This record gives sequence, C-alpha cells and structure tokens, in this order.
Amino acid sequence: MKVSIGAATDIGQVREGNEDSFLVVAPLYAVADGMGGHRGGEVASSLALETVQGMFERREGSLADQVVEANRAVFDRSQNDRTVSGMGTTLTAALVDGNRVHLVHVGDSRAYLLRGGELAQLTEDHTLVHRMVMEGEISQEEAETHPQRSILTRALGVDQSVQVDEGDVEVSDGDRLLLCTDGLTGMVPEGQIREILLESADPQEAVEKLVKVANRAGGIDNITAVILDFSEDGSGPGETKQTAIPQQPTMERPVAEPLPEASTARGPKTPSRAARPAPGARPGAPRRSSRRVGRKVGIWAGVTLAVVALGMVGLRLYLDTQWFVGVSNGRVAIFRGVPTEVGGFELHSVVVETSIPAEEAQALALYRDLPDGITADDRTGAETIVESIRDDVARFEQPTS
Repeated sequence: MKVSIGAATDIGQVREGNEDSFLVVAPLYAVADGMGGHRGGEVASSLALETVQGMFERREGSLADQVVEANRAVFDRSQNDRTVSGMGTTLTAALVDGNRVHLVHVGDSRAYLLRGGELAQLTEDHTLVHRMVMEGEISQEEAETHPQRSILTRALGVDQSVQVDEGDVEVSDGDRLLLCTDGLTGMVPEGQIREILLESADPQEAVEKLVKVANRAGGIDNITAVILDFSEDGSGPGETKQTAIPQQPTMERPVAEPLPEASTARGPKTPSRAARPAPGARPGAPRRSSRRVGRKVGIWAGVTLAVVALGMVGLRLYLDTQWFVGVSNGRVAIFRGVPTEVGGFELHSVVVETSIPAEEAQALALYRDLPDGITADDRTGAETIVESIRDDVARFEQPTS
C-alpha cells in the first residue's frame, strides 16, 4: 500500500522555543512534546526520537523496546545534566507494515484515524484529567476547561521505568492517520480537525493548514502534526469503501513497570473566552443608523477582545517565569506560576511532584508555611529548596545516638 506523508512543526504564538520534535523515517513516524523549560523540553523530545531512530535503524528490539530505551536515555541525561534536570517528553509513534500500523504511545500527544468521513482517536491521554473522567469524577465537557488538564500521569524521562501502551490497527485504501501534539488538539476542536483533514487532499497542505488554524486560535503551545495517507488507487482521504471505523486498538500491554502516582505537567492551558453578543440597534431606528451602530459596536467588541487577548498572553508570559515550592496530593512539589487563584482559576501548575511527604516537611518549623508556597527565583532555585527539604527531613528522621 502506498503511503503519502505530510509533516510540520511550529513554535506557536507564545512559547520562546519549540520543544516539539517529529520523526519521518519510513516506515517509522513519530511526534514528541518535550517539557521542562525551553532547553529541557527540546533536549528531551529530540533525544527520545534520536534514540528510537538509532535503535530502529540498527534493528535493535521492538518499537516498544526502543521507547523504553528512549525513556532511559532521557532519564539518565536529566539526572546527570543539571541544566536539564526534571525534563521529560511525550511520544506517539507509528510503524507501518503493509496494511497494518503498530502504534506505541506515552503521554498526551495523540493518534487519530480518519475513515469514511469519521475521525476516531486511537490513543488514550495519560493525564490526570482523563483519569478523573474515566473514574466519573468530572464530565468530558468539564475536562476540556479543567485547570489541571495539562498534568501528565505518564511521560518519558521522569522515572527509570515507564509503561508503554501499544497496539495494532488495520488500515484500508483511503485511510488517513494523524499524529499530533497537544499544541494542536488544545487549540482546535476535533470537529474542525476532521473538516480540515477532509477538505485538504494533499497531506502536506493539510498539516500546514492545521498548524495555521491552531496559531489563529491562539497558538499558546508548540504545534506539531504528521499525516500518513494510505492508498492503492489514488482515492482521497476518508474515501475508503470500508465504512466501519475500527475500534480503538488495545493499547494496554505494558513493557515495563508502571510509573508511580507522581505527576508531571507542562505549562497550563488558558481557556478561551467567547465574546458576549452586542445588543442590536433600537427598533424603529433608520436602517443606515442601525448599520453604523452595529459597526461601532463590532469595532469596540473587537478592540475589547484584542485587549483581553493581549492581557492573557502577557499574564501567560509572566506566569511562565514564576516558580515556587508547595504541596500537591500530600507531597512536596515544584510549581510554575504564583500560589494563588483568580475567579476560580489557579494561576499555577504542578511541574514536578516529589516523593517527600508534605506532612513531614511541615513538621519542621522552617517549612511550616509550605502550603502557602515558598517562592524561588527560577526552577533551579526551586529544585535547591526541594533538596534542602529532602535533606532536612532525612536528618530529622535519623535516630539520635
């Protein structure tokens, strides 16, 4: 079966650097979304894909084995290089073998299949919010705007071992496979992604349009997309004669011990706000005057939205430079942002949740105010505070002779 490829990545409208990476080495394709700051995220995503590519070209192990080794490579680099300490990355990859595609997945990047005009998500997000949805704590609608929707429960490089989801999907003539990071799915609704995939027959044109639309929607994260079109007779995407879309492949076969419950996160997503419709002109007013009033209202509404958007971008940039140490799920954690909330929205997110019990740290007078947040100048300063807490807690627990 013939495979046509389109691939694109973009820094977005807010980030200072691109922490995404993608791999296109037929028949292997992958996307990765790094975390841990500009340098750390970029190193994590590129190192993970370089490790997978190297092992694949040397024919060492299965694709899942290669991802496990990528986890080890990122973790070891994070432990040995303080400049990228705490980094990690998502990874979603597809290995094409005829009409069978083998998928492996860790994190919240995604794989989608377009078939017969229908779009189906093939991977499961490894996020705290998705877990809350599955356990019935919140609805899917609430998950889309939840302040903790960026917190990952699984990622490469944050622990010595990782659980890798893997599964197979049979593809047919006219199918289109999309691999993408959450910089796309966080900005563009699935319905609009489906429309773009159906409208653009050329895969490169399609990925470029997806990136463009995500940037227009705000582009608050890096954006990466890879499209694989499968064809035998040149039919367009989604035109397969097989109308039934396959069920989500079983992506639950672990290849290593699962991660502990410690969570990691990238920067928070800022929920979009819809403008309130402007009231119309008074009944009985001349039509020409009504149009003028409508234009003026439209102009002011546009100005207001622009001011709000600029304010949100400025706030996002400011929060990305703020760090503190606090408490998450009963453990000492490093946060990005400020330890407060406005209008019900928390202005911070968990970056690293340690194994140090917060109760033991608070037992020491020096860290009694830990729940209120101990501010730091930068991430390195926050990590220094955490190490001091770890040392002090260990010293306090040692029996006296």
